[in-house]
Amino acid sequence: MVLAQETSLRLDAGVIDYTIIALYFAFVLLIGYLARRAISSSLDFFLSGRSLPAWITGLAFISANLGAVEIMGMSATAAQYGMPTMHYFWIGAVPAMLFLGIVMMPFYYGSKVRSVPEFMLRRFGPGAHLVNAVSFAFAQVLIAGINLFLLARIVNVLLGWPLWVAVIVAGLIVLLYITAGGLSAAIYNEVLQFFVIVAALAPLTIGGLIQVGGWDGLVDRVSAGPGGAEQMSAWPGNELAGFDSSVLSAIGLVFGLGFVLSFGYWTTNFVEVQRAMASNSMNAARRTPIIGAFPKMFVPFIVIVPGMISAVLVPEMVAGKAGGDVDYNNALLYLMRDMLPNGMLGLAIAGLLASFMAGMAANISAFNTVFSYDIWQGYAVRHRSDDYYLRVGQVVTVLATVAAMGTAFIAAGYSNLMDYLQQLFSFFNAPLFATFILGMFWKRMTPTAGWLGLVSGTVAAVGVFLMNETGVIDLPGQGASFVGAGAAFVVDIVVSWLVTMVTRSKPERELAGLVYSLTPKESFRDPRDARESWYQRPGLLAGVALVLVIGLNVVFG
Repeated sequence: MVLAQETSLRLDAGVIDYTIIALYFAFVLLIGYLARRAISSSLDFFLSGRSLPAWITGLAFISANLGAVEIMGMSATAAQYGMPTMHYFWIGAVPAMLFLGIVMMPFYYGSKVRSVPEFMLRRFGPGAHLVNAVSFAFAQVLIAGINLFLLARIVNVLLGWPLWVAVIVAGLIVLLYITAGGLSAAIYNEVLQFFVIVAALAPLTIGGLIQVGGWDGLVDRVSAGPGGAEQMSAWPGNELAGFDSSVLSAIGLVFGLGFVLSFGYWTTNFVEVQRAMASNSMNAARRTPIIGAFPKMFVPFIVIVPGMISAVLVPEMVAGKAGGDVDYNNALLYLMRDMLPNGMLGLAIAGLLASFMAGMAANISAFNTVFSYDIWQGYAVRHRSDDYYLRVGQVVTVLATVAAMGTAFIAAGYSNLMDYLQQLFSFFNAPLFATFILGMFWKRMTPTAGWLGLVSGTVAAVGVFLMNETGVIDLPGQGASFVGAGAAFVVDIVVSWLVTMVTRSKPERELAGLVYSLTPKESFRDPRDARESWYQRPGLLAGVALVLVIGLNVVFG
């Protein structure tokens, strides 16, 4: 088993490093204990009682996404492909985050649903609801396994423990504070983890650029490497998209990544939406993803740039990339090993551990909400007390963590975990986005079309994956994920339209608050928002963020 093997990479940590790491874990567990005292109902455990301010939920929103895949996966992709990796942030994240805040959060927050699948239940009925709930829960266990695998990898390179032992220990640490404090523990830890991550990774960017001779030195070294000068330009990103044609590459990035995968993830993924739904007012919920968009657009400078530096500075990476045999997932770890002195190394390790725990905790906290409310309460055991469902949530938190320990074995088989993650998104998020957006803006769409479209889109994405794996088509890089996502979206839309033409729609009176044209604007107003200042308006903040991200695309494109 890959997971049972030990890596030859070791981080030479000293006493001060272990002290910093120990202090960090003490803070994490203390936050979980303090959050436990505020839990008196299932709403407190799963949605923090809808009581948190926008700046807390905004930082938690982005920190929940700064997990193992974001840190290790993006640095690995940057080492492999270079500047085109920026698209995952500036094309594949920020526009969708702004759309979520402006257009979709009013529906989520205003309807008082407890999860995204519950919104699907109200819009389409039990069929689409069950398909979405089961597929989402399954996806979260798989993605939690990625975070857990990389969290265990840090323990392995730090202490030399076998990876299977590190997986168990790392999983138990996350389990302790999530079971104790629920979503509040996860969110407050995510705010702490955001600042720890930035403090840990910023020195790698600054120190690395100094060692390679500044930005011009990095340009020269990358241009002279196997990837060539193309890796210093974000567009057209042919190698990343897997197309020889620059036109097809640009279309794949904009439609496959920027529209289908990005909007499918950010606007319907309950891991992220759950943070906004914990806000204390409608405008706070809308501002949550918009506030998160500001740090999101600058995260590449502490994640992607270090990955590119590692590819030209670390001997193992330089030799491996030239010879075609390199584990890109180690890019950041190698750079930490070679650059950081004791003390700074401990902070960097704490930052990585923070990112992995933030990602896994986000997956597990979203899983326990969907399983408890949407699957268990919806279809297994109904009409029980609130205390009963609170206990169910705590039990399935344990079971989900154990399951993630198993799915970590799958993640261990990928040399670049972003390939794996994008494949999962094409299976689960792309068809959900098609169903969701069509149902929100087309009142005629029927409940039967809702679940049949979801299933058909997922089958289409899996079909593209299987054809690529068996050699029927040849799409290197993440091309299969982009094409699969596009196929899932188109097939879902077509099937939903055809089925709608021959099935019965729900009465319009049942769709108020769920379909855009049938929802009065007054229902989006919250009296608590009257006290807010002009600069807190979601539309203004979103406009500023959009101008900034367009500017970044122009400067580095």
